[in-house]
Amino acid sequence: MELGAENSKPRCENRIYDPQRSDAKASANGRADTGAPRPTWSGQLEFILATVGYAVGLGNVWRFPYLCYSSGGGAFIIPYITMVFLCGIPLLYMEFAVGQYTRLGPVHAFAKICPLFKGVGLATIVISFVFCTFYNVLMGWALFYLFNSFRGTLPWASCNNTWNVVENCSSGFPGNVSHQQSSSQQFFDNRLLEKTGGIDEAGGLQWEVFGCLLLSWIIIYLCIFKGVKSTGKVVYFTAVFPYFILFALLINNVQLPGAKQGILYFITPVWSKLFEVKVWVNAAAQVFNSLGIAFGCMISMASYNKFNNNITRDVLIVSLTNSFTSILAGIVIFSAIGHMSYKHNLPVDNIATDGPGLVFVVYPEVLSTMPGFQLWAPLFFFMLLCLGLDSQFGNVEVVVTFLKDEFGVKVLQYVKREELLTLLVCVAGLVLGIPHVTKGGIYVFQLMDHCTAVVSLIFLAFFEIVSVCWIFGVSRLSRMVKRMRGESPSIYFRICWLLTCPLLVVCVLGSSIVQYTPPRYGEYLYPTWAEFVGWVITLVSIIWIPLCAVHEIYTSKGSLLQRIQKAVTPTLDLDALDPQLEKLNLDKPVLEKLLSSSV
Repeated sequence: MELGAENSKPRCENRIYDPQRSDAKASANGRADTGAPRPTWSGQLEFILATVGYAVGLGNVWRFPYLCYSSGGGAFIIPYITMVFLCGIPLLYMEFAVGQYTRLGPVHAFAKICPLFKGVGLATIVISFVFCTFYNVLMGWALFYLFNSFRGTLPWASCNNTWNVVENCSSGFPGNVSHQQSSSQQFFDNRLLEKTGGIDEAGGLQWEVFGCLLLSWIIIYLCIFKGVKSTGKVVYFTAVFPYFILFALLINNVQLPGAKQGILYFITPVWSKLFEVKVWVNAAAQVFNSLGIAFGCMISMASYNKFNNNITRDVLIVSLTNSFTSILAGIVIFSAIGHMSYKHNLPVDNIATDGPGLVFVVYPEVLSTMPGFQLWAPLFFFMLLCLGLDSQFGNVEVVVTFLKDEFGVKVLQYVKREELLTLLVCVAGLVLGIPHVTKGGIYVFQLMDHCTAVVSLIFLAFFEIVSVCWIFGVSRLSRMVKRMRGESPSIYFRICWLLTCPLLVVCVLGSSIVQYTPPRYGEYLYPTWAEFVGWVITLVSIIWIPLCAVHEIYTSKGSLLQRIQKAVTPTLDLDALDPQLEKLNLDKPVLEKLLSSSV
């Protein structure tokens, strides 16, 4: 890890900003929050790989292919690419700019950009932590399948196992016979999950899956315990290796009988779908989820950049790589599904499915019929593990960054070393993930996924855009970019920040409210109390936005109008010669002020 600086010196507003002098000054004075200089990525490639690894996750493998074929096939590519350029790229640029300029995590960055919505930053931390507690369960499942794939015969390939219900088990896909289940589905339900009848039947721990969950958290800790110093090295492998596997699977799959029919089913456009609002909403939601907008992770990772890093280049690389990977994964998945359709003489839509079922039920069944499955099965599940780990690095790192920025020296007085702070975060994530590895854990998992990855995220994204694009303002955001890069962002970015991004997010938010459906898992309908718990989960993250807004207005002085004016006035000095002074003169930590006030 380096603390050096680049030699370029962009001239901004008749002043010369010298990043080398700034970095030296920051090193001499130390970070305000921990007493140590804020680290930077050892090389720019590390930052690109880390952000690409975070953006490219399991959603690219299961969610995008399913959305594509269910929303018009090749026609879905049009709204998807449109949303990438009108919403995804501009918002990712905005988050990179905020993190890189302020050199702060999302909590303190939003507190300085818009004090009224300082709760947005805190909400991003909460949603990231909640998300990582159940997302890591998928890594546990991937490890479970990985270990079982080293057998001479794949255990999900037949009905001759102790966990199979032989009378309704089918070695292959049962098609439209409703009372039959595939052997891979029974392996998932009866062996991996040991699934109970509902969320009110916990059934005790599934100890093997708990062991896999524990192992996945140990792997994450060993990869990130040194901060960007260790993460930056690990991503050289975890971000690149999945592409070798995807291309290898692509070359193998396209040669299988029936692969062409599967690919055509995936890409053949149904043009009438373009006139359905739901298709455009699905495209926007996929861009948000895939790029990690509003999770705070991109802001946190960008805060470790050098001040004059070329964020325009990084945004384009991350966004386009993410989109390319989604399309590549779709071709890989559906070429294999086409082969399975050909082998069992079934329509493709009888095999394709959404969510975890695509990679833990359908694709394992496909792998068991492929030549050389002893090689492809372990490689596929190891690829899933790498994809998930990269995303988890960002989710855990943003929480650790917050704790160091918020409490700093106070925390280190007790835990002594930053590595122990990271360990405590990982242990907390493991403990909160235990309900997901009980025998009724799949119902908890589905409930959390529905309430966190959909409802909370869209609300949070809306308030993030309002606070940065409208209240902080496009003109101030442009000045930040000019200070870092020596030139203002293009008219394309400014129009998107001012108009298209807010309008698109409002449309997605409105459509999500109008078309809201209660959570469900297959045919299972959740009881009323579980739906209530789901809404509590949703409020756990977004409740901080109104709470912090009320706190900011209450603790200010003057009339109500004066308090509101002060609350929407940024405290970030865009005219300061050295933006590091902003960090070195941090006010009392945001959370400490909130908790210590006598409201």
